Amino acid sequence: MTGYLTTHVLDTARGCPARGIRIELFRIDGAERTHLRTLTTNDDGRTDEQILPASDFALGEYELVFHAGEYLDATGTPPESPRFLDVIPLRFGMSEPAHYHVPLLLSPFGYSTYRGS
Repeated sequence: MTGYLTTHVLDTARGCPARGIRIELFRIDGAERTHLRTLTTNDDGRTDEQILPASDFALGEYELVFHAGEYLDATGTPPESPRFLDVIPLRFGMSEPAHYHVPLLLSPFGYSTYRGS
């Protein structure tokens, strides 16, 4: 089996998929952080393509960066200065060639994630 990476962002405060969230993917190698790609969530809160497709998959440490503040601004969430949640980095490891699904459950004052299926 070849590995790949996907995500899904749900706005738990509004009870709907989070459309329009910019997500960046980085590969972490020691102190080096390499940008691999940037995608945006669609109407279903998913990306139109796999975040890391099988053709580019490699075991190792990665970071997904969710630009939540931009999304909260766009949805009319009352602004704070500074906003409590702005950029959410999630650093995780992929240790086997499998499907890794890393969802984000988001509200203006909290988030959670897990290894999904």
